[in-house]
Amino acid sequence: MLFSNISFIFIFLPVTVLVYLLASPKKKNTVLLTASLVFYAWGEPIYVVLLLLSAMFNYFCGQDIEDRRDNPVRAKKSLAFAIVINLLILGFFKYYALLMESVNAVSPAEIPYREFALPAGISFYMLRVLSYLIDIYRGEAGAQKRFVSFALYLTMFPTLPAGPVERYAELNVQLEKRMVSPQRFGNGAMLFVCGLAKKVVLADSLGIFQEQITGMQIGTFSMLTAWIGCAAFAFRLYFELSGFADMAAGLGRMFGFEFRRNFNYPYISRSVTEFWKRWNISVASWFHIYVYEPLGGDRTDSFRQMWNLLLLGILTGFWYGARWQFLWWGIYFGVLLSAERFVWGKLLVRLPKAVQHIYAVIVIFIGWAWFFSPDLGLALDYIGVMFGVGASGIADTQTLYFLISHWLLLVFCIVGSSSRGTAVLHSIIEVPQSLQGKKIAACVVYMIIFIVSLAFLVTGTGESGLIIQF
Repeated sequence: MLFSNISFIFIFLPVTVLVYLLASPKKKNTVLLTASLVFYAWGEPIYVVLLLLSAMFNYFCGQDIEDRRDNPVRAKKSLAFAIVINLLILGFFKYYALLMESVNAVSPAEIPYREFALPAGISFYMLRVLSYLIDIYRGEAGAQKRFVSFALYLTMFPTLPAGPVERYAELNVQLEKRMVSPQRFGNGAMLFVCGLAKKVVLADSLGIFQEQITGMQIGTFSMLTAWIGCAAFAFRLYFELSGFADMAAGLGRMFGFEFRRNFNYPYISRSVTEFWKRWNISVASWFHIYVYEPLGGDRTDSFRQMWNLLLLGILTGFWYGARWQFLWWGIYFGVLLSAERFVWGKLLVRLPKAVQHIYAVIVIFIGWAWFFSPDLGLALDYIGVMFGVGASGIADTQTLYFLISHWLLLVFCIVGSSSRGTAVLHSIIEVPQSLQGKKIAACVVYMIIFIVSLAFLVTGTGESGLIIQF
């Protein structure tokens, strides 16, 4: 079950909110944990057992690491054991099929294997687990004594499907004490509605549009059409992931939590380095803290920094998905991050801001071709068409058709992917002079957004699932 689901909006969420508000402060975590397990079991009842066993295992591992912290060698062994077990679980469910597929591709005899459904949210779940264990080992956090609070941190349903990755040290205080007020609840509801609209109105509509183009045979569409298809996917991915991030933040606020901002208008970036800091911020931050910094970070020589940035890109790409295209995406961005730091970064900052922005958009959009292409060969073929190789021309009547039929959607995407979209909403709400009038205007605006989103849901305009299975 996802947030963009009629059953979630009209059954699960109202019941959970009602029970949570009626529960005593000491029982609120239990209510949320129960709701999270029900949320998970709604779509994947079998994996709830795995979820609970994993939570119990890591709960005791955290206690063990803390107990052995006075003995660094023993603590390190405990940490290494816990990390290996968690990575084996992640590797089995997420990368086992890819491994067997690759082995069969080079093996003379095909080895039969069974594909397992990926437990929803396992990628985000594992990042939370690993950060918890490592922070205890480093002494940056204490092991949670209450199993319910620990299990809630790992399985909290607002962050389960698509993040963000909240470090335990940052969320611990809120797990123990938080407050829900009518104002915060209302702000959370409005944030949820905005995220819902991003997902079902923009992302799902873009999905239909993008697949019309990227699903065509190479050589049957023009260079400009290829760029339009790539742009449609870029906006689709952004509005889907940022939409879920907004819904998660809104739901968290409704229950008294404050989650970090996960997307900060990444397409206004003027470099890949800036984009990396604005896109999926919690994930990028996690890899920086737990991978890049331990490898030496910026404290090492230039060659080592280049290697660390490349490894950072590879691991991030492979974290996104169990396909070789994600690995190539990671290598591509790792190379660009290194090149901006050591090759053309100083030249780039001297260029006009508009040129910097055009450069960033072009190289970022090229990178998304690895995501939507089924394999490496088709990704390279599609990128070739974007630069005229194998294209039917620079532009044609097909290009004109796509622009005319989807111009309004593209305008919404451009406005919505910058701060101007938020500014427009605020300007509408600020029109009334009185505070009461502004509150009424806000209610009307967000109610219209909610009704439109429901209309898209009911009519089934787009897919309800996530593009990337985390």
